[in-house]
Amino acid sequence: MCELLGMSANVPTDICFSFTGLMNRGGRTGPHRDGWGIAFYEGKGCRTFHDPAPSCESEIARLLREYPIKSCVVISHIRRANRGRVALENTHPYTRELWGRVWTFAHNGQLKGIKKLPLSFYRPVGTTDSEHAFCWLLGRIREAFPEPPKRASALSALVRELAGGLNGLGVFNMLLSDGGHLWCHCSTNLAWLTRKAPFGPATLLDEDMTVDFEKETTPNDVVTVIATRPLTRDEAWTVMRPGEMVVFRDGMRVG
Repeated sequence: MCELLGMSANVPTDICFSFTGLMNRGGRTGPHRDGWGIAFYEGKGCRTFHDPAPSCESEIARLLREYPIKSCVVISHIRRANRGRVALENTHPYTRELWGRVWTFAHNGQLKGIKKLPLSFYRPVGTTDSEHAFCWLLGRIREAFPEPPKRASALSALVRELAGGLNGLGVFNMLLSDGGHLWCHCSTNLAWLTRKAPFGPATLLDEDMTVDFEKETTPNDVVTVIATRPLTRDEAWTVMRPGEMVVFRDGMRVG
């Protein structure tokens, strides 16, 4: 299976620390050698980086570890291929436009029969189950809400319903964002933690690296990190239940 990493923060924050842990799992401490990608939101824009090479060996990943791009929402993915060949077009996260916003999606798991679901507006570029699921999901959102809904709760209710339906086809661990909200659906494995004052040190599980967040943050900062498996050894992660979806905005849980 692939692994996911997401972040929601109330101020632009770099994800270098957590990204370092995830990248090691892409071929060094884990088997996910079939490509990786990451998306950083900046205002209405979205920077994306993809590489079909193992993340632990990728020069692009090395650049991002050393170049702290700051963002309020980040989605990243390391791939272990099961459907779709190892290729740039099959690396997550995927992006599409809706309502003048860039939507970003990453998924792990297999979805039996997903390509039988009819697509409306969006079409896949690659051959993965995941991209087909994203095109279907975003198309259904577009059909239900031709314009952005006035209540964010109505949108989250629809995402929860659609994610539950996809979960019925197999394994659907998902991160989805429109640049503001970050929707996280757990099928089998997903965990999160929120860092806020008082901050303390954290040590990665996959590399001998410790950061004292008290020295790196202000008392008003709130940062939530979501990952397939906990990335640190000395923090209290909340492990999500199968079928559960949580929603974050500005680092805080809102659903």
